[in-house]
Amino acid sequence: MSRIVSSTTVGIVGGGPAGLMLSHLLHVAGVESVVVESRSRDQIEHTHRAGILERDSVRLLVDSGVSDRVLRDGHEHQGIDLRFNGVSHRIDFQALVGASTWLYPQTDVFADLAAARERDGGDVRYSVTDTAVVDVTSDRPAMLFTDSKSVRHEVRCAVLVGADGSHSTTRASVADRKEYFRQYPFAWFGILCEAPPSAPELIYCRSERGFALVSRRTDAIQRMYFQCSPDESADDWSEDRIWSELQARLAGEDDFALTEGRILARTVLPFRSYTCEPMRHGNLLLAGDAAHTVPPTGAKGLNLALADVRVLAEVVERAVLKHDWSALDTYTGRAVDRVWKAQHFSYWMTTMLHALPGASDFDVHRQLGELAAVVGSEHGKRYLAEAYTGWPRS
Repeated sequence: MSRIVSSTTVGIVGGGPAGLMLSHLLHVAGVESVVVESRSRDQIEHTHRAGILERDSVRLLVDSGVSDRVLRDGHEHQGIDLRFNGVSHRIDFQALVGASTWLYPQTDVFADLAAARERDGGDVRYSVTDTAVVDVTSDRPAMLFTDSKSVRHEVRCAVLVGADGSHSTTRASVADRKEYFRQYPFAWFGILCEAPPSAPELIYCRSERGFALVSRRTDAIQRMYFQCSPDESADDWSEDRIWSELQARLAGEDDFALTEGRILARTVLPFRSYTCEPMRHGNLLLAGDAAHTVPPTGAKGLNLALADVRVLAEVVERAVLKHDWSALDTYTGRAVDRVWKAQHFSYWMTTMLHALPGASDFDVHRQLGELAAVVGSEHGKRYLAEAYTGWPRS
C-alpha cells in the first residue's frame, strides 16, 4: 500500500499528557515534533481520570506556558489524613516540608496541554490506527500509521519516543529489556458520586475491613475508593451496599461519616508495579506508563510521566540543537532513579494501608505498629510529606 512519507525531528507515539507535554517542551526549545494518538481528542477529554499533582508538576505546567488554570481551578492540599483504628492523624505537608499538592484531574491536564499544542500550531494527529515504529537503531527511525481518513503515513525522524501508555506497543522494540513487576492481590472499587466534600483534603484509611480513600473531583462531585478483590464485579454492588461498606471502613471514635449522594459511576481497578529497563534502545526512548506503572496509592503515576518528559526534553534538546548525541545515553539513569524512589513509596503506602490476604495476627499488629511509628515521628511524617509532594529536582 502506498504511503505519504514526511519527516520531523522528534516522532512521539502517544498523545496523552506525557506525549503532549514533551511536544510542548520541545516546541519551547525550538525543536519540531509530530505526535500520533490512537484515541480521539474528545474521547480523552471525556474519560474521567483523577489526579494529584506534585509541586514541581504544577510548576512545569505554569512556568512552561501551558496554563495557569491549575492554580485557579485546582484545589491546593496542604496535607492528608492517615486514618487507622478509627482515628485520623494529620500529615501537614506545609509545616513539614513547605510544599503542597494540587488536586487537578488528569483529564484537565490533558485539556490544558491539548489546547496549548493547538494554540502553538503543534502537529498532533488523533484517531490514528495501525501504529508501528521501525528502524529504531538507525539514524532515521520512523513512525508508521494510518490517519483518521485511512491514509497511510511514514514519518521519519531523528528521535522516536514511546509515550503510548501501559499497553505500549513501542516498548516491544526495546531489545534486551528487563521487566520488573509485582501484581497485587487486591483492587480498588472506585465511585464518582454527586455530593459535597466529606473532608477538606484526602483521607487514606486503613481498617479491619480493608483500605479506603476519600478524595474529591469538584465541589459537587466526589471520588472514593475501597479495597476489593480483583475479581469483584461492580454490577454486583447496590448503592446502599457501597455506602454501607465505605461508612463502615471510615467509622471511628470521632463519629466521622461520609456525606452520601447519588452514585454516578463505579468501576473496579486492578493495579500492579512495573518498571522496564533500559528506557532507551537506539534512538527510541520510553516515557510515562510505557516505561513504568505504580499503584495509585502514592499518587505518583502522572507525576512520574511529567518528570520523565522534563528530563527527556533536556536530553533531546542537547542532542538535536547542540549535536551532543551522547546526551541520550544519560536518559535512563536520570529518569530511573526517580522511578525506583516512586516504586518504593507507592509499594510502601500500598502495603502499609491495605488488608493483606492471609495476614496473620502478627502481620496485622506489625502493620498497625508501622502506621503508629509514622504518625508518631517527626521524621516519619517528614519522609511521607517529602515523597508525596515530590522529591525536589536535583
